[in-house]
Amino acid sequence: MKRKNDFNLTGGMIICLYLLIAVSTVAAAEEIRERSTGMASKTGWSVFTRGGYVYQMDTDIDNGGSFSVNRFFVQGGPTYVSDGGTSISLAVGYGFDGYDFSGDTGFGSLRPWEDIHSLRFSIPLRWKINEQWTGFVSPTLRFTGEKGADFDDTLTGGGFAGFSYRFSDRLTIGPGVGVLTQLEDSTRVIPILIINWKITDTLSLNTGRGIGATLGPGLTLDWRPSRAWSFSIGGRYESLRFRLDEDGTVSNGIGDDRSFPLFGGIEYSFTPMVRISVLGGVEVGGKLRLEDENGHKIIEENHDPAGFLGIAFSTRF
Repeated sequence: MKRKNDFNLTGGMIICLYLLIAVSTVAAAEEIRERSTGMASKTGWSVFTRGGYVYQMDTDIDNGGSFSVNRFFVQGGPTYVSDGGTSISLAVGYGFDGYDFSGDTGFGSLRPWEDIHSLRFSIPLRWKINEQWTGFVSPTLRFTGEKGADFDDTLTGGGFAGFSYRFSDRLTIGPGVGVLTQLEDSTRVIPILIINWKITDTLSLNTGRGIGATLGPGLTLDWRPSRAWSFSIGGRYESLRFRLDEDGTVSNGIGDDRSFPLFGGIEYSFTPMVRISVLGGVEVGGKLRLEDENGHKIIEENHDPAGFLGIAFSTRF
């Protein structure tokens, strides 16, 4: 029987999606960071894009097998900033995670999933309450599934909201919360914290996006000795959860990949609006989990630390 609404990115869909991505946006926390580095526009319209590629090297899975991953992501979009400091964006993003499992025993022998596609849409809104306080809200819609999964079953949604307080020109901190539905119809609550601390004229500590992915919260220490060069180290928590193909190892099941990447990166700015970076690091505390369609655990295994290398870019015009 032919499935309806399969999660297959055919040639035509890829082209349409890429055109959408070429005009997508930056999230609220990242906008604060960009303003501090001069990358964000002061008022009016701007267009943001960023993306990259990361290769996670082959690593062993406890109790048998190994795996590696090719990860690609791109996102961006239009942003409007008013004279009063209010900004609104239309965010569109696409991610691809290509898994390669191997081995004759354990988790690797199951070949539980292969190519995972993610589509993300959100509308980040920031508004200036007064000279110190800023509010933000970002409703979001996500589709995350293996190629061939029923598109309707890959949908999750929710949003993020919170406030930030500007203590000085050098320090902005703010709490927030995210409420997101899950693939198995449960709800997940995620506390978040925005930090943008310019420790010295060249050293800063901030949260926001990751240098190589956008799957979880983290913290980055950045040293910028010149306008062109920046060196950073950081860590974050990442979680990728997705619906599986109905013809796979577990029909319509759920896959889960979690880890704590620790990374270092070098960024070069051709102009304040065009940047490219290379990065490398290691994922620790990694865990793979296979569930049935209702979210009940079938098998869960830890994996060894996994090295990774990548390249990323960002632009704003």
